[in-house]
Amino acid sequence: MWRNIASNFLTIAILLLVAAAGLVAWGQQQYSGPGPLADAVCYRVESGATMRGVAADLADEGAIGSAYIFRVGADYQDKSGNLKAGSFLIQPGASMDEIVDAITRSGQSTCGTEVNFRIGVNGSDVVLRELDPATNRYVEVAKFDPVSEAAPDEYLDRAAESDVRFRVTLAEGATSWQVVEALKRAEFLDGEPGAVPAEGMLAPDSYEVVRGAQRADLLADMQARQEAVLADLWAARADGLPYETPQDALIMASIVEKETGVPEERGRVASVFLNRLERGMKLQTDPTVIYGITKGQGVLGRGLRQSELRGRTPYNTYVIEGMPPTPIANPGRESIAATLNPDETPFLFFVADGTGGHAFAETLEEHNENVAKWRAIEAEQGSGN
Repeated sequence: MWRNIASNFLTIAILLLVAAAGLVAWGQQQYSGPGPLADAVCYRVESGATMRGVAADLADEGAIGSAYIFRVGADYQDKSGNLKAGSFLIQPGASMDEIVDAITRSGQSTCGTEVNFRIGVNGSDVVLRELDPATNRYVEVAKFDPVSEAAPDEYLDRAAESDVRFRVTLAEGATSWQVVEALKRAEFLDGEPGAVPAEGMLAPDSYEVVRGAQRADLLADMQARQEAVLADLWAARADGLPYETPQDALIMASIVEKETGVPEERGRVASVFLNRLERGMKLQTDPTVIYGITKGQGVLGRGLRQSELRGRTPYNTYVIEGMPPTPIANPGRESIAATLNPDETPFLFFVADGTGGHAFAETLEEHNENVAKWRAIEAEQGSGN
């Protein structure tokens, strides 16, 4: 009899072990397999939240099938204590494993609200936007000019939330003085910016920062990026260029940056100026004259006068030989690349063509014809036709 009891007990124990193993396998499949979420959501983890509370919220929102399995899986992976505050994009069908990883990995929000402080040639603005989980695109919520407009209440309320991401975007062609003055108005940054960095040595790019970041540190980052870009492109420059130093190339790149906003024209514009240098011709470019007047401190806001075109300054390339002494703006990577690997053309002249681009010419006669066409376009535009 005892033998039968032992045999039955062993059988039951084996069955229980098999059932337990099956239950574990099922739980693992539930944890790592596709989840029930039909549409993407932006899930916000509040500061001080617990994995138990998060699991319950996610279950209520239909993002996971079992709050218990979610907690057990997070515990098993030793991630329950790594919960990060922020807003996280959860894709349709995301597994519990993927969701746990998203909310515990880095703490960097992947959705929700973003403030983008944009610095351009003609001014700056602040854009508050939110990611639409359904389209994975940002939707503008508020926008204002920090110089002439007070921040709207909606911005003040949303920007104060703990999981907001901040970004500073520097456009190509802005001057170093403009950048420093703009950063002084970025309310989410702290500290004095310090001296205005050397012209041309701030990399146009998008910089993610945190509230309270130091202005001087951001400017140092901008300089480090520009130094790296310049060194990288200088090492891969074409042969036979008339630049003795990377600084010479930066000066030319800043001129190219200010002369055209059409990407495919950069190499041709650079070739015109290099052809002029090779022939001993003056560069004769308006943006350098303007920089000599404004010193990069703002926008001229009017056309150049004949007296200004004839006046001698270190930046008046209608008067001086060769290039000006410094860059006239902060050029982007593409303008630096075009300057160090320019197109090979016979062109010596260019003028606006009315389409946003330029008409290029090899001879003065052809150039004068292009200028006449442009003057006619200007006259037609001025008449309102």
